Amino acid sequence: MVPQAPGSATDNIARLIAPELARQLGQPAVVDNRPGGALTIGIDAVAKAPPDGYTIGMGPVGALAITRHMVAKLPYDIERDLQPVALITTGYMLLAASPKLPVRSVEELIDYAKKNPGKLSNASFESTNSIAPHVVAGRVRALAVTGLKRATSLPRVPTLDEAGVPGYEVTAWTGVIAPAGLPRPVLDRLNAAVNAAISEPQAKQRLAQLGSEGGGGTPEDYAALIRRDSAKWAEVIRRSGARID
Repeated sequence: MVPQAPGSATDNIARLIAPELARQLGQPAVVDNRPGGALTIGIDAVAKAPPDGYTIGMGPVGALAITRHMVAKLPYDIERDLQPVALITTGYMLLAASPKLPVRSVEELIDYAKKNPGKLSNASFESTNSIAPHVVAGRVRALAVTGLKRATSLPRVPTLDEAGVPGYEVTAWTGVIAPAGLPRPVLDRLNAAVNAAISEPQAKQRLAQLGSEGGGGTPEDYAALIRRDSAKWAEVIRRSGARID
C-alpha cells in the first residue's frame, strides 16, 4: 500500500524496491496506490489489514511524523495499530526556484523576496529523490538542500546552513510498515527481506541516484526514528497552528 499517488517520491521508491522484495520473499509484490486524506487513506488500509505479512505499506515521514499532528481525528493510532518493519531510505528536501526567477542563491532569494513583497508564490516541493531529475533537466534551479550535509545526488548544491540559514535540518524518509500484531518470525523475515533488497547492487545504485542517504536496520531502529521525528514535528506544528480539517 502506497499512501500517495503514482509518480510521487514514496511511489517511486515502492516501485523500485518491489521487484527486489518479491525476489527475496518468493512472492509477488503488487504496488497499490491509495492516495488522499492527507496520507491517511493508505495508512488506514495497512492498519486495518490482517497481520499476516501479506499486506504491507510504505510509511513516509509525512504520514508517520507530520500529518498525524495536523489531522484532528485519525482513523488509527500509529503506535497501537502499526508495526514498523524497516527503513528503506532517508533523504533531504530541496529549496528550488524557477529558472525564470533572477536568483541563484538563498541569499539572493531572501533579498528578492524582501524587495518584492507579495510577488512570490511557493509550493511544497518533494524530497530530492523526486525533484533531482528536474534539477538535472534544468526545469528548476536548486538553491539548497535541507540536510546537515550535502546530498549525494546533488553534490554541488549547498546545505541551507552553508547558504546562510544556520541550524536548519529536515530529513525525508520512508520505510515499510505492517499491521500491528505481526508475529515476530514474520516481522523478522520481512525486515531481512527489505534489508537484503536495498543492498542489492542495482537497487542500491538506483536509490543513490534518487538521492538516498541510507536506510536499513531493525524494526526497533525505524520505530525510534518515527518517535524522534514525530516529537520534533509535533512541536513545530503546535507553534505554527497548522491544521488539516
